[in-house]
Parts: sequence; C-alpha cells; structure tokens
Amino acid sequence: MGRSEDIDRHLNVFGEPLAPCSMKPMTGFYRDGCCRSGDDDPGRHVVCVEVTREFLQFSRARGNDLSTPVKAYGFPGLRPGDRWCLCGLRWKEAFDAGKAPRVVLAATHNSMLEIVDFSILKGFAVDMN
Repeated sequence: MGRSEDIDRHLNVFGEPLAPCSMKPMTGFYRDGCCRSGDDDPGRHVVCVEVTREFLQFSRARGNDLSTPVKAYGFPGLRPGDRWCLCGLRWKEAFDAGKAPRVVLAATHNSMLEIVDFSILKGFAVDMN
C-alpha cells in the first residue's frame, strides 16, 4: 500500500488527518501514539480520551484495570488527565452507564462514527468550543 493510501485511511472524525493522541504515556494499539486500528485489533482502539478517576474505576469494575502499571508490557498505568486510545465499544459502554470520559476529536479515528454518532462525541469533546 502506498503512503498516500495509508494516510487517507487514517482520518479523524472531521475527515482530516488523524492527530496523535498521546506519546506519554505511549498509546494506540500499535503503540505509535495514534488511535488507528486494523484487522489485527479486535478491540478497535479508535477513540482518544482523557481519562477520569470515575472512568478508571468504571473500567476496572468491568475487568479492564487501566490504572495499575504492568511492567511486563511497559504499561505505566493511567492517571486522571492522561490521554489514551480506548476501544470504541468500551467508550460506548461507559457512555451508556453515564461514565464516559471526554474525547479528543482530532485524534479520534473516523471509524468511531460507526459506533457513536458525531453529535454524541461532540458533546464530550475537549477540542471544540
């Protein structure tokens, strides 16, 4: 696949090139800082969020502890305010439970729109007025 084709398929919810979500902590399914996904990512880590204490507690209660470091994987554990590429369906689950974290739209892959309508995401945006 050519470079321009690769760029074209990694667009954000605005239809623009996908912005990085976080380099510290390093995030993304491919650990490149971007919330992009492929066939090898069954969780579809496509939404860039700013985690909150409430969300971290919710995620831990659902069996995905994101706050505890896992040295074997180089995972530092997340703290409130950290940005992280989250699975789209996990965000939707948190939204349905009233626990969804805020979203960085410029760093959220356009495939998230297959899971949640843009109007909902916009209501959680950290990067819009």
